[in-house]
Amino acid sequence: METNQELVAETVPNNADYPLTAVPPNARKSIISLAPLLIGFTLYSGTLFAGGLVGPSFKFFPDLIVLIVVGNLILGVYAASLGYIAANTGLSTVLMARFSFGRIGSRWVDFILGFTQIGWYAWGSALIANLLNKLAGVPPSWNWLTILFFTYFFCSTAYIGYRAMDWLSRIAVPAMVILMVWSLAIASGQVGGWDGLMAIVPQKPMDIGAALTIIVGTFVSGGTQATNWSRFATSGKSAFISSMAAFFFGNGFLIFSGAFCALVYGKEDIVEVMALQGLVFWGLILLFLNMWTTQDNTIYAFSVAGAHMFRTNKRTAFVLGGATMALVLAWGGIYEMLVPYLILLGTFIPPIGGVVMADYWLCRKGVFPDVDTPQPAFNWAGIIAYVASSAIAYFSGGIKPVNGIIAAVILYFILSKIIPQGRNQELT
Repeated sequence: METNQELVAETVPNNADYPLTAVPPNARKSIISLAPLLIGFTLYSGTLFAGGLVGPSFKFFPDLIVLIVVGNLILGVYAASLGYIAANTGLSTVLMARFSFGRIGSRWVDFILGFTQIGWYAWGSALIANLLNKLAGVPPSWNWLTILFFTYFFCSTAYIGYRAMDWLSRIAVPAMVILMVWSLAIASGQVGGWDGLMAIVPQKPMDIGAALTIIVGTFVSGGTQATNWSRFATSGKSAFISSMAAFFFGNGFLIFSGAFCALVYGKEDIVEVMALQGLVFWGLILLFLNMWTTQDNTIYAFSVAGAHMFRTNKRTAFVLGGATMALVLAWGGIYEMLVPYLILLGTFIPPIGGVVMADYWLCRKGVFPDVDTPQPAFNWAGIIAYVASSAIAYFSGGIKPVNGIIAAVILYFILSKIIPQGRNQELT
């Protein structure tokens, strides 16, 4: 006799990837498939820029290295913890949010996560146009056409779904790592090795809390939505290891590379640095792979959030619709707004994960009900905890993402005892 999940698997289109249901056992993927996909997601030029913002402000060792390790450890543990839950339940973050925010309340999570991914996608499309101006001599007057082409080209694998992104990452990730290590080795030789790095005097002083917020903020939105892929893992352990590999090592490598290049060359983008090193062709290859493996994941995450918001399996329609929205933002000048955007991400996204983790581990003791179980329209414990913890993160000093996560966990646990999961509300 077929299970409900097997019946769902037969009725969901191949490229929909279960946006409204748990991933069934027959669709799970091995760590060999999942880890490269997640690592490819984090190997993104935007992270290089974030590293470049932080790098010139601190002494290379131990200050900068410790910051990078601590910031990415926070990000890695956060993403891996959500990934563990996703693999155990087969659910994405937006589906988990039904339990902690309510049937209608979870649509706010759909909106904020989807909106942030559209912002990243738009910024990436504008970035590749800007870099092609510098590296390949493409006239700036052609930027509108370059942005148009790559906006839709990069979403092609997201349209097909997990299997297309899987194979792209298996090819692209090893190639990108080899190219980046090659460039960094050249840079290390040119700066005079360890002694040369230690001799560099920090510029543009930055508060440690702000630096960690930028480091965590680069991919905290992606970490919150990495469950879109970690839910395909065969086990919680596999998802945890894959997520740590991506968000601690992968993202950390990019932050380090951006900081290193900014220290040595005054440029945070390793692609531009490769051009200075006489590796223009390989720099363009790296740029292309770098952008594609992240842009397709980004628009895929938006499509999952959109499909959940409107309760439809037609995920591919949101891939194309989201790309069109990003196109408008890219043409509108979003490229100049990276720093304030990163700070906002680092402030308002982490509390979502904090609420979801508190709901799963502290309130439900590691067991979610079936995703089709009727839920109250609003789980006020989750909504109030999110609003309050976001305010705490915004107005507090120190490391805003950590403040937001800790506040969300504590507040949700307390409020769930006072407002017990909306059980007094009508369930429909």
